[in-house]
Amino acid sequence: GGRPVDGFVGSIPESQVREFVKRLTTGAKPDAGGGIDEAIAEAKAMLAEGDAKSALEVFQEILAAERGNVAATAGALRALIALSEAQKARKMLDALAPELAANAEIAAVRAALELAEQGSKAGSTAQLEAKVAADAGDFQSRLDLATALFAAGRREEAVDHLLEIVRRNRAWNEEAARKQLVKLFEAMGPTDPLTVASRKRLSSLLFA
Repeated sequence: GGRPVDGFVGSIPESQVREFVKRLTTGAKPDAGGGIDEAIAEAKAMLAEGDAKSALEVFQEILAAERGNVAATAGALRALIALSEAQKARKMLDALAPELAANAEIAAVRAALELAEQGSKAGSTAQLEAKVAADAGDFQSRLDLATALFAAGRREEAVDHLLEIVRRNRAWNEEAARKQLVKLFEAMGPTDPLTVASRKRLSSLLFA
């Protein structure tokens, strides 16, 4: 009915997480906006606040009760990425049923995972920042820096560097910077405020 049902602040023991989810999901009808929806919202809030471990536990409990729940699947994958468990996320993603894997929300997580994997190989942000500072036209180092920054959660800085490449040389490396921006937008989601603002900035550069 649009009112909070239950909640808690900070990390709690796994037994209490299980009890929390059980209270919300007992007798619930997810398709009618029941307790599972509230549990998903709570887990998303935990993830947004940086408590990926507790969020993952809640998402896993939801999936135990409702296998194939898209929001819980996407949430569990994002939590694994946040916990630097890219291999586990990849294994879980590869095991999804085709109809679930094709979902737009799962596709966004796949893009986020690919960016995380690229970020782990891009190199040290400090070293890449030094290279870019020494040579503003070193577009490969700037692209690698943007990827590493995004993987580290520094999204706005990552976007800024990619837009700078587009501004300086849109066609560089078959428009690699623009293509990477599109992947960032997909990973963040079309309604994310940063996606919306950055798309406008990109359009301004492309059609100036």
